[in-house]
Amino acid sequence: MSGLQTFEALFLMLLATSGVSSNTTSKTGTAPATNVVVEEPEFTDVIENVTVPAGRNVKLACSVKNLGSYKVAWMHFEQSAILTVHNHVITRNPRISVTHDKHDKHKTWFLHISNVQEEDKGRYMCQINTVTAKTQFGYLHVVVPPNIDDSLSSSDVIVREGSNVTLKCRATGSPTPTVKWKRDDNSKIAINRSLNVLEWEGNSIEITKISRLDMGAYLCIASNGVPPTVSKRIKVSVDFPPMLWIPHQLVGVPLYFNVTLECFTEAHPTSLNYWTREDGHMIHDSKKYRTESNVGMPIYKTHMRLHIYNIQQTDYGTYKCVAKNPRGETDGTIRLYTSTPPTTSPGPPTTESYSDLWSNRNLNDSAGGLPHHHGGQHSNSYSGHVVDKSATTTTTRSTLSIILNTSMLLLARFSLQ
Repeated sequence: MSGLQTFEALFLMLLATSGVSSNTTSKTGTAPATNVVVEEPEFTDVIENVTVPAGRNVKLACSVKNLGSYKVAWMHFEQSAILTVHNHVITRNPRISVTHDKHDKHKTWFLHISNVQEEDKGRYMCQINTVTAKTQFGYLHVVVPPNIDDSLSSSDVIVREGSNVTLKCRATGSPTPTVKWKRDDNSKIAINRSLNVLEWEGNSIEITKISRLDMGAYLCIASNGVPPTVSKRIKVSVDFPPMLWIPHQLVGVPLYFNVTLECFTEAHPTSLNYWTREDGHMIHDSKKYRTESNVGMPIYKTHMRLHIYNIQQTDYGTYKCVAKNPRGETDGTIRLYTSTPPTTSPGPPTTESYSDLWSNRNLNDSAGGLPHHHGGQHSNSYSGHVVDKSATTTTTRSTLSIILNTSMLLLARFSLQ
Protein backbone atom coordinates (compact mmCIF):
# COMPACT_ATOMS: atom_id res chain seq x y z
CA MET A 1 0.00 0.00 0.00
CA SER A 2 1.39 3.39 -1.02
CA GLY A 3 1.76 6.37 1.31
CA LEU A 4 -1.17 8.14 -0.35
CA GLN A 5 -3.42 5.05 -0.04
CA THR A 6 -2.46 4.82 3.62
CA PHE A 7 -3.57 8.42 4.13
CA GLU A 8 -6.90 7.70 2.42
CA ALA A 9 -7.51 4.66 4.63
CA LEU A 10 -6.64 6.61 7.78
CA PHE A 11 -8.84 9.50 6.65
CA LEU A 12 -11.86 7.25 6.10
CA MET A 13 -11.34 5.45 9.41
CA LEU A 14 -11.12 8.79 11.17
CA LEU A 15 -14.36 9.97 9.57
CA ALA A 16 -16.07 6.76 10.61
CA THR A 17 -14.95 6.90 14.24
CA SER A 18 -15.56 10.63 14.64
CA GLY A 19 -19.14 10.51 13.47
CA VAL A 20 -18.51 12.63 10.41
CA SER A 21 -20.34 10.93 7.56
CA SER A 22 -19.12 10.50 4.03
CA ASN A 23 -21.28 11.56 1.12
CA THR A 24 -21.47 8.01 -0.17
CA THR A 25 -24.57 7.31 2.00
CA SER A 26 -27.44 9.41 3.20
CA LYS A 27 -28.09 10.31 6.84
CA THR A 28 -30.70 7.52 7.01
CA GLY A 29 -28.12 4.98 5.86
CA THR A 30 -29.88 4.36 2.51
CA ALA A 31 -28.23 4.94 -0.85
CA PRO A 32 -29.17 8.17 -2.62
CA ALA A 33 -31.66 8.04 -5.44
CA THR A 34 -30.09 7.02 -8.68
CA ASN A 35 -31.86 9.78 -10.59
CA VAL A 36 -30.23 12.56 -8.46
CA VAL A 37 -27.09 14.00 -10.04
CA VAL A 38 -24.56 15.29 -7.49
CA GLU A 39 -21.57 17.23 -8.74
CA GLU A 40 -18.24 16.01 -7.49
CA PRO A 41 -16.25 18.52 -5.40
CA GLU A 42 -13.22 20.04 -7.11
CA PHE A 43 -10.21 22.16 -6.16
CA THR A 44 -10.50 25.68 -7.55
CA ASP A 45 -6.92 26.87 -6.87
CA VAL A 46 -3.54 25.31 -6.31
CA ILE A 47 -1.93 25.47 -2.89
CA GLU A 48 0.81 28.05 -3.23
CA ASN A 49 4.31 27.16 -2.11
CA VAL A 50 5.33 29.39 0.78
CA THR A 51 8.76 30.41 2.12
CA VAL A 52 8.80 31.80 5.65
CA PRO A 53 11.54 32.54 8.21
CA ALA A 54 11.50 30.45 11.37
CA GLY A 55 9.50 32.06 14.16
CA ARG A 56 6.90 33.64 11.88
CA ASN A 57 3.27 32.58 11.36
CA VAL A 58 2.04 31.06 8.09
CA LYS A 59 -1.33 30.27 6.49
CA LEU A 60 -1.92 27.68 3.73
CA ALA A 61 -5.17 27.85 1.70
CA CYS A 62 -7.12 25.00 0.12
CA SER A 63 -10.06 26.18 -2.09
CA VAL A 64 -12.85 23.75 -3.02
CA LYS A 65 -16.19 24.02 -4.85
CA ASN A 66 -19.22 21.73 -4.66
CA LEU A 67 -18.00 20.36 -1.36
CA GLY A 68 -21.52 19.40 -0.24
CA SER A 69 -21.30 17.05 2.71
CA TYR A 70 -17.79 15.93 1.87
CA LYS A 71 -14.98 16.90 4.22
CA VAL A 72 -11.56 18.52 3.81
CA ALA A 73 -8.51 17.30 5.68
CA TRP A 74 -4.98 18.72 6.03
CA MET A 75 -1.99 16.40 6.36
CA HIS A 76 1.81 16.68 6.65
CA PHE A 77 3.06 14.22 4.05
CA GLU A 78 6.67 13.72 5.22
CA GLN A 79 5.56 13.22 8.84
CA SER A 80 2.62 10.95 7.83
CA ALA A 81 0.46 13.02 10.15
CA ILE A 82 -3.21 13.98 9.80
CA LEU A 83 -3.44 17.55 11.12
CA THR A 84 -7.10 18.58 10.72
CA VAL A 85 -10.43 17.14 9.52
CA HIS A 86 -13.33 19.51 8.85
CA ASN A 87 -13.30 21.94 11.81
CA HIS A 88 -11.40 19.55 14.09
CA VAL A 89 -7.69 19.72 14.91
CA ILE A 90 -6.42 16.16 15.13
CA THR A 91 -2.74 16.74 15.86
CA ARG A 92 -1.56 17.49 19.38
CA ASN A 93 0.69 20.23 18.06
CA PRO A 94 -0.63 23.40 19.78
CA ARG A 95 0.74 25.57 16.97
CA ILE A 96 -1.72 24.09 14.43
CA SER A 97 -5.24 25.45 13.83
CA VAL A 98 -7.81 25.45 11.03
CA THR A 99 -10.38 28.02 9.87
CA HIS A 100 -12.73 28.50 6.93
CA ASP A 101 -14.66 31.42 5.50
CA LYS A 102 -18.31 30.94 6.46
CA HIS A 103 -19.43 33.50 3.92
CA ASP A 104 -18.24 31.59 0.86
CA LYS A 105 -20.02 28.29 1.69
CA HIS A 106 -16.92 26.63 3.10
CA LYS A 107 -15.06 27.27 -0.12
CA THR A 108 -11.60 27.92 1.36
CA TRP A 109 -10.02 26.03 4.26
CA PHE A 110 -6.99 27.61 5.93
CA LEU A 111 -4.29 25.70 7.79
CA HIS A 112 -2.53 27.99 10.30
CA ILE A 113 0.92 27.27 11.73
CA SER A 114 2.15 29.70 14.35
CA ASN A 115 5.79 30.22 15.36
CA VAL A 116 7.01 28.13 12.44
CA GLN A 117 9.91 25.79 13.20
CA GLU A 118 12.40 24.18 10.86
CA GLU A 119 10.77 20.77 11.37
CA ASP A 120 7.52 22.17 9.94
CA LYS A 121 8.97 22.32 6.44
CA GLY A 122 7.79 19.87 3.80
CA ARG A 123 4.74 18.95 1.69
CA TYR A 124 1.28 19.73 3.03
CA MET A 125 -1.60 17.80 1.52
CA CYS A 126 -5.21 18.96 1.27
CA GLN A 127 -7.58 16.00 0.68
CA ILE A 128 -11.32 15.61 -0.05
CA ASN A 129 -12.90 12.34 1.10
CA THR A 130 -14.53 11.38 -2.18
CA VAL A 131 -14.77 7.66 -3.12
CA THR A 132 -11.40 8.07 -4.77
CA ALA A 133 -9.85 10.74 -2.56
CA LYS A 134 -8.90 13.96 -4.30
CA THR A 135 -5.57 15.42 -3.22
CA GLN A 136 -3.33 18.39 -3.89
CA PHE A 137 0.00 19.49 -2.39
CA GLY A 138 1.72 22.69 -1.38
CA TYR A 139 5.29 23.05 -0.11
CA LEU A 140 6.33 24.99 2.97
CA HIS A 141 9.96 26.18 2.90
CA VAL A 142 11.28 27.28 6.30
CA VAL A 143 14.43 29.40 6.21
CA VAL A 144 16.58 29.88 9.30
CA PRO A 145 19.19 32.64 9.65
CA PRO A 146 22.72 31.43 10.34
CA ASN A 147 23.90 30.75 13.86
CA ILE A 148 27.46 29.97 14.94
CA ASP A 149 27.70 27.12 17.42
CA ASP A 150 30.33 28.24 19.95
CA SER A 151 30.63 24.74 21.41
CA LEU A 152 31.84 23.42 18.03
CA SER A 153 33.91 26.49 17.07
CA SER A 154 37.36 27.68 18.10
CA SER A 155 37.88 30.17 20.89
CA ASP A 156 40.89 32.47 21.41
CA VAL A 157 44.17 30.56 21.04
CA ILE A 158 47.82 31.03 22.04
CA VAL A 159 50.44 29.18 19.95
CA ARG A 160 54.22 29.08 19.67
CA GLU A 161 55.77 30.73 16.64
CA GLY A 162 56.53 28.17 13.93
CA SER A 163 53.77 25.75 14.90
CA ASN A 164 50.60 24.94 12.95
CA VAL A 165 47.16 26.14 14.04
CA THR A 166 43.65 25.20 12.86
CA LEU A 167 40.65 27.44 13.47
CA LYS A 168 37.14 25.97 13.24
CA CYS A 169 33.76 27.61 12.80
CA ARG A 170 30.55 25.56 12.75
CA ALA A 171 27.38 27.33 11.62
CA THR A 172 23.80 26.09 11.39
CA GLY A 173 20.85 27.45 9.43
CA SER A 174 18.62 26.77 6.47
CA PRO A 175 19.78 26.87 3.73
CA THR A 176 23.17 25.62 4.99
CA PRO A 177 25.31 28.70 5.62
CA THR A 178 28.56 29.52 3.84
CA VAL A 179 31.48 30.28 6.17
CA LYS A 180 34.21 32.75 5.17
CA TRP A 181 37.31 33.88 7.06
CA LYS A 182 38.86 37.34 7.13
CA ARG A 183 41.36 39.15 9.31
CA ASP A 184 39.94 41.87 11.50
CA ASP A 185 42.43 44.43 10.15
CA ASN A 186 41.76 43.37 6.51
CA SER A 187 45.36 42.25 6.00
CA LYS A 188 46.09 39.04 4.11
CA ILE A 189 45.88 35.58 5.66
CA ALA A 190 49.11 33.61 5.26
CA ILE A 191 47.85 30.06 4.71
CA ASN A 192 51.42 28.95 4.07
CA ARG A 193 54.66 30.40 2.72
CA SER A 194 53.35 30.54 -0.85
CA LEU A 195 49.64 31.30 -0.36
CA ASN A 196 48.33 34.62 0.96
CA VAL A 197 44.65 35.46 0.62
CA LEU A 198 42.33 38.25 1.74
CA GLU A 199 39.48 35.77 2.27
CA TRP A 200 39.18 32.02 2.86
CA GLU A 201 36.04 29.90 2.50
CA GLY A 202 35.37 26.80 4.56
CA ASN A 203 34.37 25.58 8.00
CA SER A 204 38.02 25.57 9.06
CA ILE A 205 41.27 27.29 8.21
CA GLU A 206 44.79 25.94 8.83
CA ILE A 207 47.83 28.20 9.09
CA THR A 208 51.14 26.36 8.79
CA LYS A 209 54.31 27.54 10.53
CA ILE A 210 52.57 30.53 12.03
CA SER A 211 54.55 33.75 12.36
CA ARG A 212 54.27 36.76 14.64
CA LEU A 213 53.00 38.57 11.54
CA ASP A 214 49.94 36.28 11.65
CA MET A 215 49.04 37.44 15.16
CA GLY A 216 45.69 39.21 15.51
CA ALA A 217 41.94 38.71 15.34
CA TYR A 218 40.30 36.45 12.74
CA LEU A 219 36.62 36.68 11.80
CA CYS A 220 34.53 33.72 10.73
CA ILE A 221 31.46 35.07 8.91
CA ALA A 222 28.41 32.87 8.29
CA SER A 223 25.70 33.79 5.75
CA ASN A 224 22.95 31.96 3.85
CA GLY A 225 20.92 34.76 2.31
CA VAL A 226 18.62 34.99 5.33
CA PRO A 227 19.40 38.06 7.43
CA PRO A 228 21.20 38.69 9.61
CA THR A 229 24.71 37.54 8.73
CA VAL A 230 26.60 36.55 11.89
CA SER A 231 30.30 36.48 12.77
CA LYS A 232 32.64 35.26 15.49
CA ARG A 233 35.93 36.95 16.44
CA ILE A 234 38.80 34.62 17.30
CA LYS A 235 42.01 36.14 18.68
CA VAL A 236 45.24 34.37 17.77
CA SER A 237 48.28 35.14 19.94
CA VAL A 238 51.74 33.99 18.83
CA ASP A 239 54.36 33.58 21.55
CA PHE A 240 58.10 33.97 20.93
CA PRO A 241 61.19 34.89 23.00
CA PRO A 242 62.47 38.48 23.03
CA MET A 243 64.65 39.78 20.21
CA LEU A 244 66.71 42.98 20.13
CA TRP A 245 67.89 45.32 17.41
CA ILE A 246 70.40 48.08 18.24
CA PRO A 247 70.82 50.80 15.62
CA HIS A 248 74.10 52.15 17.13
CA GLN A 249 76.41 50.05 19.30
CA LEU A 250 79.15 52.70 19.54
CA VAL A 251 78.12 56.20 20.58
CA GLY A 252 80.61 59.07 21.00
CA VAL A 253 79.66 62.10 23.07
CA PRO A 254 81.71 64.99 24.58
CA LEU A 255 81.78 65.82 28.27
CA TYR A 256 78.83 67.80 29.66
CA PHE A 257 76.59 66.93 26.70
CA ASN A 258 73.37 64.90 26.83
CA VAL A 259 72.84 61.68 24.86
CA THR A 260 70.07 59.15 24.11
CA LEU A 261 70.75 55.42 23.67
CA GLU A 262 68.23 53.27 21.77
CA CYS A 263 67.15 49.63 21.54
CA PHE A 264 64.26 48.06 19.65
CA THR A 265 62.66 44.88 20.99
CA GLU A 266 60.11 42.32 19.80
CA ALA A 267 58.52 39.88 22.24
CA HIS A 268 55.25 38.13 23.05
CA PRO A 269 54.07 37.99 25.74
CA THR A 270 55.19 41.57 26.35
CA SER A 271 58.70 41.58 27.76
CA LEU A 272 60.08 43.26 30.86
CA ASN A 273 62.52 45.86 29.52
CA TYR A 274 65.25 47.67 31.47
CA TRP A 275 68.79 49.11 31.26
CA THR A 276 71.94 48.20 33.22
CA ARG A 277 75.58 49.34 33.47
CA GLU A 278 78.46 46.95 32.91
CA ASP A 279 78.41 46.05 36.61
CA GLY A 280 74.89 44.65 36.18
CA HIS A 281 73.15 47.25 38.31
CA MET A 282 69.75 48.28 36.98
CA ILE A 283 69.39 51.92 35.97
CA HIS A 284 66.51 53.82 37.58
CA ASP A 285 65.09 57.22 36.68
CA SER A 286 66.92 60.10 38.37
CA LYS A 287 68.45 63.49 37.56
CA LYS A 288 71.11 61.61 35.62
CA TYR A 289 68.92 59.06 33.79
CA ARG A 290 65.46 58.88 32.27
CA THR A 291 64.11 55.69 30.65
CA GLU A 292 61.32 55.28 28.07
CA SER A 293 59.53 52.27 26.60
CA ASN A 294 57.08 53.06 23.79
CA VAL A 295 54.86 50.30 22.38
CA GLY A 296 54.80 50.22 18.58
CA MET A 297 52.64 48.60 15.95
CA PRO A 298 52.10 45.69 16.06
CA ILE A 299 51.94 45.66 19.84
CA TYR A 300 54.77 43.14 20.22
CA LYS A 301 57.27 45.88 19.23
CA THR A 302 58.80 48.26 21.78
CA HIS A 303 61.19 51.20 21.37
CA MET A 304 63.51 51.55 24.40
CA ARG A 305 65.34 54.80 25.11
CA LEU A 306 67.85 55.76 27.81
CA HIS A 307 68.45 59.51 28.21
CA ILE A 308 71.72 60.41 29.98
CA TYR A 309 72.19 64.05 31.06
CA ASN A 310 75.35 66.12 31.63
CA ILE A 311 77.87 63.45 30.68
CA GLN A 312 80.72 63.04 33.16
CA GLN A 313 83.87 60.97 32.89
CA THR A 314 82.30 58.22 35.00
CA ASP A 315 79.40 57.92 32.55
CA TYR A 316 81.56 56.52 29.77
CA GLY A 317 81.57 52.76 29.37
CA THR A 318 79.13 49.95 28.59
CA TYR A 319 75.33 50.01 28.82
CA LYS A 320 72.99 47.07 28.32
CA CYS A 321 69.34 46.96 27.25
CA VAL A 322 67.65 43.81 28.54
CA ALA A 323 64.35 42.16 27.52
CA LYS A 324 62.75 39.20 29.36
CA ASN A 325 59.50 37.27 28.96
CA PRO A 326 58.32 33.73 29.90
CA ARG A 327 59.74 32.39 26.61
CA GLY A 328 63.28 33.63 27.20
CA GLU A 329 65.51 36.69 27.50
CA THR A 330 68.17 38.58 25.56
CA ASP A 331 70.30 41.70 25.90
CA GLY A 332 72.32 44.08 23.76
CA THR A 333 75.37 46.20 24.50
CA ILE A 334 76.06 49.85 23.68
CA ARG A 335 79.45 51.44 24.42
CA LEU A 336 79.56 55.14 25.23
CA TYR A 337 82.94 56.83 24.54
CA THR A 338 84.31 60.36 24.67
CA SER A 339 84.52 62.54 21.57
CA THR A 340 85.50 66.14 20.82
CA PRO A 341 82.84 68.83 20.77
CA PRO A 342 81.57 70.01 17.37
CA THR A 343 83.00 73.21 15.91
CA THR A 344 79.52 74.39 14.91
CA SER A 345 76.13 73.92 16.43
CA PRO A 346 74.51 70.61 15.52
CA GLY A 347 71.95 70.69 12.71
CA PRO A 348 68.51 69.15 12.99
CA PRO A 349 68.40 65.46 13.95
CA THR A 350 68.80 63.10 10.98
CA THR A 351 68.05 59.83 12.73
CA GLU A 352 65.42 57.74 10.93
CA SER A 353 61.93 57.80 12.34
CA TYR A 354 60.72 54.97 14.57
CA SER A 355 58.51 53.50 11.85
CA ASP A 356 61.34 53.68 9.28
CA LEU A 357 63.68 51.84 11.60
CA TRP A 358 61.19 48.99 11.96
CA SER A 359 60.32 48.86 8.29
CA ASN A 360 64.01 48.57 7.31
CA ARG A 361 64.42 45.44 9.42
CA ASN A 362 64.67 41.95 8.05
CA LEU A 363 62.63 39.67 10.30
CA ASN A 364 64.56 36.65 9.11
CA ASP A 365 67.72 38.19 10.59
CA SER A 366 66.09 38.35 14.02
CA ALA A 367 65.94 34.61 14.63
CA GLY A 368 67.41 33.46 17.90
CA GLY A 369 66.92 36.71 19.77
CA LEU A 370 70.39 38.05 18.99
CA PRO A 371 71.17 41.79 18.80
CA HIS A 372 71.37 43.26 15.31
CA HIS A 373 73.52 46.14 14.16
CA HIS A 374 72.53 48.16 11.14
CA GLY A 375 75.19 50.71 10.22
CA GLY A 376 77.80 52.50 12.35
CA GLN A 377 77.88 55.69 14.42
CA HIS A 378 79.84 58.77 13.30
CA SER A 379 82.24 60.16 15.89
CA ASN A 380 80.36 63.47 16.18
CA SER A 381 76.86 61.96 16.29
CA TYR A 382 74.84 61.34 19.44
CA SER A 383 71.94 59.25 18.10
CA GLY A 384 70.36 62.45 16.80
CA HIS A 385 69.14 63.31 20.30
CA VAL A 386 72.10 65.33 21.71
CA VAL A 387 71.34 68.48 23.69
CA ASP A 388 74.35 70.80 23.09
CA LYS A 389 74.77 73.02 26.15
CA SER A 390 77.66 75.04 24.61
CA ALA A 391 75.99 75.67 21.25
CA THR A 392 75.75 79.46 21.75
CA THR A 393 79.43 79.79 22.80
CA THR A 394 80.61 77.62 19.93
CA THR A 395 78.56 79.59 17.40
CA THR A 396 79.93 82.92 18.69
CA ARG A 397 83.54 81.71 18.50
CA SER A 398 83.04 80.41 14.98
CA THR A 399 81.52 83.72 13.85
CA LEU A 400 84.42 85.79 15.33
CA SER A 401 86.94 83.47 13.69
CA ILE A 402 85.32 83.95 10.27
CA ILE A 403 85.24 87.77 10.67
CA LEU A 404 88.95 87.88 11.74
CA ASN A 405 90.08 85.68 8.86
CA THR A 406 88.12 87.78 6.36
CA SER A 407 89.63 91.03 7.71
CA MET A 408 93.18 89.68 7.48
CA LEU A 409 92.58 88.56 3.90
CA LEU A 410 91.31 92.01 2.90
CA LEU A 411 94.33 93.71 4.52
CA ALA A 412 96.73 91.41 2.70
CA ARG A 413 95.12 92.17 -0.66
CA PHE A 414 95.20 95.96 0.07
CA SER A 415 98.91 95.89 0.92
CA LEU A 416 99.68 94.03 -2.30
CA GLN A 417 97.96 96.74 -4.31
